Amino acid sequence: MNVIFQSSPWWILVCLLVGAVYALAMYQPLPRLAGNEGTIGGFDKRMTYGLAALRFVVVSLLCFLLLNPLIRSLRTLTEKPTVVLAIDNSESVAAAGRPALSQSLEKLQQLRNGLTERGLEVAVRRLGDTISNTPSGELDLTQIAFSQRTTDLSGLLSGIRSDYEGRNLTDVILVSDGIFNQGVSPTFGQYPFAVQTIGLGDTTAKRDIQLKGIVANRIAYLGNQFPIQAEIVSSGFQGRSGTVVLRQNGKELARQSVSFNQAETFNQLTFQTTATQKGVQHYVVDVLPQPGEFSTRNNRQDVYIDVIDGKEKVLLLALTPHPDIKALRSILEKNQNYELDIRILTGSTDPTPPADKVYDLVILHQIPDNGGVGNALAQKYLAKNTPVLFVLGNQSSLGPFNTSNPVMQIAGAPNQNDKVLGVFNADFKQLNFDPARLELLSKLPPMLAPYGDFRLQPGSEVVLYQQVGSVRTTKPLLALNVTSPRKTAVLAGEGLWQWRLEEYALTDKQEVVDELIQKVIQLISVKEDRRKLRVYPIRNEFIAGEKVIFETELYNDIFERVYDRPVRLEISDEKGITRSFTYTPTAANSRFEISRLPDGAYRFRASVNVNNRNEQSSGQFVVRDLQLEAVNTTADHGLLRQLSQQTGGQFYSPARLDELVNNLVDRPRQARLTSTEEMNEIINWRWLFFVILTLASIEWGLRKFYGGY
Repeated sequence: MNVIFQSSPWWILVCLLVGAVYALAMYQPLPRLAGNEGTIGGFDKRMTYGLAALRFVVVSLLCFLLLNPLIRSLRTLTEKPTVVLAIDNSESVAAAGRPALSQSLEKLQQLRNGLTERGLEVAVRRLGDTISNTPSGELDLTQIAFSQRTTDLSGLLSGIRSDYEGRNLTDVILVSDGIFNQGVSPTFGQYPFAVQTIGLGDTTAKRDIQLKGIVANRIAYLGNQFPIQAEIVSSGFQGRSGTVVLRQNGKELARQSVSFNQAETFNQLTFQTTATQKGVQHYVVDVLPQPGEFSTRNNRQDVYIDVIDGKEKVLLLALTPHPDIKALRSILEKNQNYELDIRILTGSTDPTPPADKVYDLVILHQIPDNGGVGNALAQKYLAKNTPVLFVLGNQSSLGPFNTSNPVMQIAGAPNQNDKVLGVFNADFKQLNFDPARLELLSKLPPMLAPYGDFRLQPGSEVVLYQQVGSVRTTKPLLALNVTSPRKTAVLAGEGLWQWRLEEYALTDKQEVVDELIQKVIQLISVKEDRRKLRVYPIRNEFIAGEKVIFETELYNDIFERVYDRPVRLEISDEKGITRSFTYTPTAANSRFEISRLPDGAYRFRASVNVNNRNEQSSGQFVVRDLQLEAVNTTADHGLLRQLSQQTGGQFYSPARLDELVNNLVDRPRQARLTSTEEMNEIINWRWLFFVILTLASIEWGLRKFYGGY
């Protein structure tokens, strides 16, 4: 520690001089008069010199602090070598039997104690630990519960690398069976420490049948058939056959046989089933156990499929047959969420849609028309505020069209058209389009659009402008309005079928035009969520053992977020058992967590009282038991050997732990010295303030006590 001056040290003499002058001025001798011999300033000499010294020190120190000197300190820390004991506490490690595992854990306890006694700092890290490390003396290794449902060895080692960055970590002792089912292989990582591995588990191949995986769609539509594919792996059952069963709600739906022709076999079976109920449906695929199987935990897997009746019903109402109708049909049928109903008013045996059918979107092709054939039917849907896409053509009647749409007004003579190209409006930001891809529109044939003056209505936005020849105009070709009570889009031209054909001729694909129309249709047909209460899980699926977290949004009449209202949440499982909870969301925390829900499909309903009205929200979610640790229980010591070899470590069996201790202790290790330099201003020392205050107080108190004023 030393002092650094920010100005010349000669100023210290000035500080001392100021202190001396100040003390002399305060305690200078009085003139010699009768009765005051032997005194200075009214005090005896010893008291006067003492008070003057105090004043000198106080004033000199204050002047010295005005120079703002700095103190430089150098702190050196000695860090002992550290060893981290990384333990794979997953379920697969205990599959070989608890007695053998308990013996290995006792030897690990001795290993840790031996390393600690010989001067090494030992920390313990397990899968799933949320703290950076566990101090050596606070965890009994023999009591570790091997209950982790997944194994991510790469994540375990990467976490240690991150937490100990910059510290004197020399070795990591990885205690594992070498099986991982999450993340990447640990051999792919780069580690700045040696990984010593200790192999647990049983490397002997088991006589076992495993349901390796299930392949199925996550969504199916009500009434449709869908496949469920099972992948079965067997070992040691050659010459036998097995049975695979598909169940739903305890009821057997189908069963198939599978043959195990060789010692190691892989089979695939496909079940076809029909979605008969809405909501999340729980199916179980089960391989019936065989005599002599090592484990039957991996014979079963659960399948959760969300059966929805949520197809958007689209009515395509056309005046006459036209190639654009086929083009629109092809575009809409690319999206399985659309159920299309095409009605052609002239030349069709059944032109009128069912009176009781409700549509989510109506496409009016050349309606309203000059003959008034479809005007009355169109008004029926326009009055319901059903989203509408107008497609104009040669038969469109502009007068009724102008009064029926909130997007644009067209003033023009009947049967007069322009041949126009489409130019993308770069200022249109409601949808994500790639302007570079839409440059293809300039190479497509022109559309036939009404000739006349175009005027946009308030709230409307242009997607495509018209280009006549080489002249770009401000007339809209494709525009929409999503702010009006009825969301509406207008394609002011016919010839969409030519665009699709030409795009295919140029690119062998039909993507750009189809994406353009699809996104516009999706934008105007999407339903707004106007609920005051929205309660939903942050994911649709959770893993058994983890917390199910609900997010809560509550709004007032003008859709401002409100809080501090008690919410009642009811959760029902497949057996009809209902769990009830009450919580109060706040501005700081609008989430609610539920722990320890068993696997299965759940439905929930939330309710809250806002302004004397009961608001509700409902939905569903799944808690899935993956059983990843049961899929593979054969230890992979080859992976552990490879990992040790790559990092400069060695592989040890539990019987060779004494050798591991000797190797770690006998290896030359240097303690790490860490030096830290600090610069502080002396004026920031608090104790110095109290020293000066104490000295000044003593001087003042003595002066008052002895009569000095």
